[in-house]
Amino acid sequence: MNSLTPEQVAALDHPVIIDVREPDELARIRVDGAVAIPMGEITERLDELPEGTLHILCHSGGRSARVTQYLERNGYDAVNIDGGIMAWHQAGLPTVSPES
Repeated sequence: MNSLTPEQVAALDHPVIIDVREPDELARIRVDGAVAIPMGEITERLDELPEGTLHILCHSGGRSARVTQYLERNGYDAVNIDGGIMAWHQAGLPTVSPES
């Protein structure tokens, strides 16, 4: 499985980020511009995935790793974001907190 750190993803030119967390998690903190598709809906919403490399994000990296493996098995160019939104935030990378 391919994976990158949040810093490596943030350094890319316009990375496509798919956030597989649940809506209540997204309401607390998210990466601006990320496409929100909860893990449980991925299989029904494959037609919504943009073309190109997909960088998969969750809370701490577990769900995103499973989604990345699923997508890779099904022919997608997918990369897990190590440590999820927790590592992204801890690295000081930009986030949006809709509740604030």
